[in-house]
Amino acid sequence: MLHNIATIRGYHAHVYFDPDTRATALAVRHALTGCFDVRVGGFHDEPGGPHPKGSYQIGFTLGQFDHVVPWLMLNRQGLDVLVHPLTGDEAGDHEHRALWLGTPQLLDIDFLRSLAALATPAATLAAAPSPSQPALLTQDSCND
Repeated sequence: MLHNIATIRGYHAHVYFDPDTRATALAVRHALTGCFDVRVGGFHDEPGGPHPKGSYQIGFTLGQFDHVVPWLMLNRQGLDVLVHPLTGDEAGDHEHRALWLGTPQLLDIDFLRSLAALATPAATLAAAPSPSQPALLTQDSCND
């Protein structure tokens, strides 16, 4: 079955780290937020939800995809990154409609399926970033 790309309301990227790469993850997070007006979630040192190791989430708009994802490709510093669309189907977005930078991690998709039984699509999409956010802040270092 083909899906209409109009169902995509934004994107999430999840940056994974462990105790040895925690400082690198913080540095990438700091650099990213200096370059882009993105929504960044909490810094989780432990596994949580479907994520098998420490991580943080980045929320960005449709218009930011072509800036944020290439930036992550070039600047992830060896960290593993999951990028997925926000369609309202959390399990499908994480399992079937995702792309990986680095080594794919084994996610707990059953956790997401159990959440889907409790949530409404509107609640899931509430995490989508505002479409009015600019793609790139005006710092020259972001383009180097």
